[in-house]
Amino acid sequence: MDSEPLSSPQVVEDGGEEDEEELSGGEEADLRCGSGRGSLLTRRGITLRVLLKDGLVEPGDGVLAIHYLGKNFVGDLLNDGKIRWVETGQIFNSPSAWATHCKRLVNPAKKSGCGWASVRYRGQKLVQYKTTWLHKYQPSADMSLVSEEDDDEDEEEGKTAVQADEKNKNIKPGLNDVVVSRRTDRERIPVRYCTLGTRDAARDPHTLVELSAFSAINRFQPFNVAVSSNVLLLMDFHCHLTSSEVVGYLGGRWDTNTQLLTVLRAFPCRTRLADRDSASAVEEEICQNLFMRGLSLVGWYHSHPRGPALPSLQDIDSQMDHQLRLQGSNNGFQPCLGIICGPYYHGNQGVASTITPFWVVPPPEQRPNDHGIPVAVEVTYVQDNFLTSDVLNEMMLLVDYYRTAPDIVQFSQYWCPDTTMMDKIKGSLSCHAPKDQAYSQILEHVYSQLSCTH
Repeated sequence: MDSEPLSSPQVVEDGGEEDEEELSGGEEADLRCGSGRGSLLTRRGITLRVLLKDGLVEPGDGVLAIHYLGKNFVGDLLNDGKIRWVETGQIFNSPSAWATHCKRLVNPAKKSGCGWASVRYRGQKLVQYKTTWLHKYQPSADMSLVSEEDDDEDEEEGKTAVQADEKNKNIKPGLNDVVVSRRTDRERIPVRYCTLGTRDAARDPHTLVELSAFSAINRFQPFNVAVSSNVLLLMDFHCHLTSSEVVGYLGGRWDTNTQLLTVLRAFPCRTRLADRDSASAVEEEICQNLFMRGLSLVGWYHSHPRGPALPSLQDIDSQMDHQLRLQGSNNGFQPCLGIICGPYYHGNQGVASTITPFWVVPPPEQRPNDHGIPVAVEVTYVQDNFLTSDVLNEMMLLVDYYRTAPDIVQFSQYWCPDTTMMDKIKGSLSCHAPKDQAYSQILEHVYSQLSCTH
């Protein structure tokens, strides 16, 4: 993307009732050192410039987004805290100004933009960064100053959902359960690896960490990866079935001559993560299946049902353990691929799950007590010719396993006001379709079984 602004860009200042006031550098400093209730910052006083100065966000191209009534808008965050709309090059002084402008294009009757609740920075609502700033610099602040704006946005987005609810009284007890949980689940804001430092037992092991690029740590990706579309389809299907985290293994082959890791089969674990008694039996069955198919264990996957598809500190340690175990005692190199699937995260684009392949680079020798460095893995996705009977059979086994589970997703309910959960899973799986288009008819039998789950 061209990061240079258009010549003489138009600066838009109209942000409706919620536009933030510009603060001088001295006033920004006062926000941190002021004492007493009267010095607390109101929600309008925290600007993008404040968040930039304190390192909670960074300038970048395409890092800001608005999703409104089916329309998507993308913006660049500039060094001075202003926003440049990518499509036109217009400059906006605040999130509210940009949100109001974009929403009025879609809905001319819109009076304000609820900017901090509408604009997302790298998938997370800006209001979450505002909350983080208040916790850090003004821990005694009234958090309702932040949540107020978020509630306004939820109320607006919920209008159509309420209408849908009235039309579906027969399924009212469960309607929009997932939508509600998406709004009420506490969001985990990913941190940059460079902010972690030495391991700290007091740090939450579920802290999410942004992925680095191999180039950012002055390395080349030491192997190539090809993943079968059937692997993605089965994995995505598994992750959609339940609101709880799931896990599975990846089978394939490692070619030492070409340094190519080929992932050919997914093996979902039909067990609960906390059920250690059955875990060993399930893993033994998977090992036998790998052997029978002439495949090797080449990786694993798991889901973050409603969160970003980024590794937690716990995931980083688990991935490092898997890498060391696969390497074996002969010290030969064999990569182990980790994949995280985020099916129901509200920051996803459309109905498709976010699928994140990653690997962990050991920390520098001079800092052995640091966490490993999670890095994004570039993958080639290979479209299979057809849906195999193995994959179809595994899908039916998963349906049977989760059929009576208390946390199974109810596919007759609504993902968003105009999209059912069934529409969502169908749309996401269509991204991994084989070349033979007859697969859709074959999957209809599986979908009909999902409709009968309780």
